[in-house]
Amino acid sequence: MKPSYFISDVHLGLQEPEIERQKERALLSFLEHVQSNAGRLYILGDLFDFWFEYRHVIPKGYHRVLGRLSDLTESGVEVHYLAGNHDFWVRSYFHEALGLTVHRDPFAEELGGKRFFYHHGDGLAIRDNGYRILKKLFRSKINIFLFSLIHPDLGIYLARSWSRMSRAYTSTKNYGEGDGMVEYAVARIKEGFDYVVMGHRHEPASRKVGGGTYINLGDWITHRTYGVFDGDDFRLEQWN
Repeated sequence: MKPSYFISDVHLGLQEPEIERQKERALLSFLEHVQSNAGRLYILGDLFDFWFEYRHVIPKGYHRVLGRLSDLTESGVEVHYLAGNHDFWVRSYFHEALGLTVHRDPFAEELGGKRFFYHHGDGLAIRDNGYRILKKLFRSKINIFLFSLIHPDLGIYLARSWSRMSRAYTSTKNYGEGDGMVEYAVARIKEGFDYVVMGHRHEPASRKVGGGTYINLGDWITHRTYGVFDGDDFRLEQWN
């Protein structure tokens, strides 16, 4: 089988313009490599620092990345997109215009004879009940509809401002020694999964747990790490 590639937490649109241009160029070269070598690509959340898809409007500035994703699917690469906590407001654009398979919730599959479980990782921190409540509010269909009534210029501005404030708040909060993600992975591995793959924490990790492996893909803000599964082994690598 052709290898499968995995990324998460690119957060396009987060940083200063010059840093964003460098990050975008690196991502485009990575996607070109994927197109030439992969059978599948998995994006496990937060490709964008903010995404809200209106009925006829999408955020501007990402046409090169979106075009490359479309090239991947047209060339036969299967692309799976799992919504994260910054880009879960997706509608039909990713699937209908780009050919991506969109997952709004964690999902499982068998790949190369191994059982995989995918989760962005948000909402698993043991002491983060506040976020779990907010997650339900933000994913409410009624609230999404109400937000869609706001003019895109104002709506995107408000959402990006909230995203920055949320990051500043969570970066200083102590959730305790256990972050909940490893514990969650342990539970899934006890159910028979070989690999539990997540993002969200922005820290790359590969950890043997019982008879399986917990993988955190890291991010493309600091580490530019990604995962590769060749049918036998899963390894973390860094894109240079």
